[in-house]
Amino acid sequence: MAGNIKVKLTRSPIGHPEKHRKVLAGLGLTKINSTVVRQDTPQIRGMVNKVSHLVKIVEEGV
Repeated sequence: MAGNIKVKLTRSPIGHPEKHRKVLAGLGLTKINSTVVRQDTPQIRGMVNKVSHLVKIVEEGV
């Protein structure tokens, strides 16, 4: 996997487990509708999969 992915927080982590909030903090997502660009690595993909119900993924071409 090469390139970047854009991750957008679409739902509030309020009421979700502490693990999910820590994953979002690790990704750098703090507020609803905030967007971050991260490298497309297996570690980042795993983090995104853990909170897939809270985020939206937008693929970016290289």
